[in-house]
Amino acid sequence: MAVTDGPAVKEEEINALTREAESLKIKLEEERRKLNDVDLMVVAEKLDTLPQLNLKPRRILKGHQGKVLCLDWARDHRHMVTSSQDGKIIVWDAFTTNKEHGITMPTTWVMACSYAPSGTIVACGGLDNKCSVYQLSQEEDLSTKKRAVAMHTSYVSCCTFMNSDQQILTGSGDSTCALWDVESGQLLQSFHGHNADVMGLDISPSEACNTFVSGGCDKQALVWDMRTGQCVQSFDGHESDINAVRFFPSGDAFASASDDAGCRLYDLRADREINCYAKECIIFGATCLDFSLSGRLLFVGYNDYSVNIWDTLKGLRLTMLYGHENRISCLRTSPDGTALCTGSWDYTLRIWA
Repeated sequence: MAVTDGPAVKEEEINALTREAESLKIKLEEERRKLNDVDLMVVAEKLDTLPQLNLKPRRILKGHQGKVLCLDWARDHRHMVTSSQDGKIIVWDAFTTNKEHGITMPTTWVMACSYAPSGTIVACGGLDNKCSVYQLSQEEDLSTKKRAVAMHTSYVSCCTFMNSDQQILTGSGDSTCALWDVESGQLLQSFHGHNADVMGLDISPSEACNTFVSGGCDKQALVWDMRTGQCVQSFDGHESDINAVRFFPSGDAFASASDDAGCRLYDLRADREINCYAKECIIFGATCLDFSLSGRLLFVGYNDYSVNIWDTLKGLRLTMLYGHENRISCLRTSPDGTALCTGSWDYTLRIWA
């Protein structure tokens, strides 16, 4: 009876698969080059330079007794929800700086919070591995309105409502993202693809709302199809953890902020990086970012207590904002684009306009 040489056959199969993979990589790069018909920097050279920006802190929100970790605006452009290392959730009136609601969580390091589209519910999560929702009410103790919606096997790092109050998307230190039904707490879809902690996510602003992007400690940004749970695009280039991701207002591109002190802009249609926001003098990690309403400005918070404002198209740093006394941990532009709110490890939030 003939005996086949098992190990030799296996090695030959591995070599064949390796060659096939290299061939596919070459074909992929060729297709990407075909899509990259116009370089962004060439187009941007024809645009006028933006005038000098003069943003000043108009409000300072004080109330947290620990590091501010997350913030989110309500769609009424006026209210905000913030979370902190002190285990508190605070709902603010950004115009008057009044605290309208205060919620004490059963854990410290509340790393995620989100305002529901209706403005009547807030969600939060952290080291308790859960994402909990609270129905905002003036009459009753909010702790009685608490309901756990999501449960991960590690901390909840980020969460955001979909286009309604009925569904919420979460990211976790267990390297997964998940879509949940708010009313029943049922898991609707899970997303597996990251090899390390998921640190940030953002839902596409398109009407269909079928895709979202996530970034993690594996240095990768992944684009997901909500309906199938499959990763449809992956982007790399960063040399360290990705801390935050944010879609461009059109939904055709997104930006990422990383501990490597750089931010990158990726175009979904060209399937590649189209701009990088970095300078040799910037050596501290980028922790958070957001676009202006038009997308022309990119606001980035850093570990050196500053916020840098970049021209998204030209890749130039326009100005820097100073005022916080510790690292910038979160920032968001208001839905109407008239204000920027920054949160810091100095326990405060500042609203710039």
